[in-house]
Amino acid sequence: MDLGISGKTALVCGASKGLGRSSAEALLAAGVNVTVVARNADTLDAAVEEIRRTAAPGSGIITAVACDITTAEGRAKALAACPQPDILVTNAGGPPTGDFREWTRDHWIAALDANMLTPIELIKATVDGMISRRFGRIINITSSAVKAPIDYLGLSNGARSGLTGFVSGLSRKTVAHNVTINNLLPGAFDTDRLKATVLGAAKLTGKTIDEVREIRRLEIPAGRFGSPAEFGAFCAFLCSAYAGYMTGQNILLDGGAYPGAL
Repeated sequence: MDLGISGKTALVCGASKGLGRSSAEALLAAGVNVTVVARNADTLDAAVEEIRRTAAPGSGIITAVACDITTAEGRAKALAACPQPDILVTNAGGPPTGDFREWTRDHWIAALDANMLTPIELIKATVDGMISRRFGRIINITSSAVKAPIDYLGLSNGARSGLTGFVSGLSRKTVAHNVTINNLLPGAFDTDRLKATVLGAAKLTGKTIDEVREIRRLEIPAGRFGSPAEFGAFCAFLCSAYAGYMTGQNILLDGGAYPGAL
């Protein structure tokens, strides 16, 4: 399916692996010129080399920028490489798991910087250009824990919920200009983040990692963990020319794990 975004430009954060990388790959396959950002230069360069090697004919151009997007200097470096993106995908690794009694103010500030304030700063830097060009797609990769909070993910629950509230207000102001802002809420996808949360749960419960992983799998009606590729494909569709009537939404991709009707 032609998504109608060939030739557009995208800035994708946290894109050296996992859901950020899969989103970048799907956009690239749609003909988008993608600038990918991650902290570790070696990991990012290796990912980009592999993506280029496997890219299909007609794919866009991929550019790598190694920087810490949670800092002002990192954001400036990323935006210098991609100053006027038509598509912005914000994404940052989740903060540590654990018991809230162990977290200091510094832990909370770091979580807010990575998972709330950095996306807001990137939106602030890019949304007016999108409005002037009358096309923009902003996707924030957050977490299913926004909808169904998990006790040992308190730092993530709080920071990402703050971003959700901000997006809810702003997205209703930009959509008239064909600029949409939506949040993708992944459940349990087979990524390094899943390994980290499983490890955190194992430490809290005394169960083995394999036991915790199997318990989590059985809690998913789909009977499996999600694949990064299917997440990326959905992200690319939300960035497409056909998704201009959806904004301000928190879209769960969780294999049916969330039990509510709303």
